[in-house]
Amino acid sequence: MKLRYIFPVALLLSAAPALADRTPPAKALPLSAIVAALETEYEIHFIDEIEWDDDGYWEVEFFTQDGNRVELKIDPVTGAVQR
Repeated sequence: MKLRYIFPVALLLSAAPALADRTPPAKALPLSAIVAALETEYEIHFIDEIEWDDDGYWEVEFFTQDGNRVELKIDPVTGAVQR
């Protein structure tokens, strides 16, 4: 193997465990179900951002009809808001 290929391959192999933690667990609810539940509970004007956090939950940021900004941490398996 040529020396110039060793570093990229080593970098890729070292990053694989970190990338594995960046996805919800296999038993997680579909994100669409979580969003639908939020829409029934809150008067959402628009969702600004949904991001998977490495700590194991969805971070959801949205604005309500009356202009309030809401940030929630959602359990991916139960759909419950984490306090």
